[in-house]
Amino acid sequence: MVNELDCRGLACPAPVLQVRDLLSSEAPDAIVVRVDNDAARQNVSRFLEHQNYQVRFEVQGNEFRVVGTKGEGADAPVESSVPGSVKKLKSGTGKIMILVTSTHMGRGDDALGDMLMFNFLKTLKEMGPELWRVVFVNSGVSFTAEGSEAVPILQELVGNGVQVTACGACLAFFHILDKMKVGEVTNMLEIVTGMKDADSVVTV
Repeated sequence: MVNELDCRGLACPAPVLQVRDLLSSEAPDAIVVRVDNDAARQNVSRFLEHQNYQVRFEVQGNEFRVVGTKGEGADAPVESSVPGSVKKLKSGTGKIMILVTSTHMGRGDDALGDMLMFNFLKTLKEMGPELWRVVFVNSGVSFTAEGSEAVPILQELVGNGVQVTACGACLAFFHILDKMKVGEVTNMLEIVTGMKDADSVVTV
């Protein structure tokens, strides 16, 4: 039986995550994944190869049809992480604190950086139980405020037990303290002591 996934229009890493979930739940002998950009094609292809699938792809206009068929050893369990991701700690061995300092990730084009940061926030839940606290400072606090598309993402994290906090001074500076929709207001002392208590701190 061939399972087909339509991942057109999905931003990275959603196509790979959908493929991972399907392989984990159904372990099909063959899978077809439709994507609309070459980055997604490469990511899906690498992931399928990592799971011992033989992979080929077809170009259909501006889209790609990635086809994976089981090879030897393909019955091995699907790993929880995706190729190229940061290796997770064993459950219960540590807690990770994420410090979000801006609305965009990296330097260069800010529009690209905004997209990367939003996708980063969407993917944070993949850290699993080791994700302990997400702290927003400077312009990053706008993610917690009314009108931000990140609010539902952060609400889901809170529902999973992750502490989401935003710098009160930063909220006040941007005049959005009364517009905060998710998480709790924090201060620099709590941020610093949180860094001390965390097993690892990732700043973006």
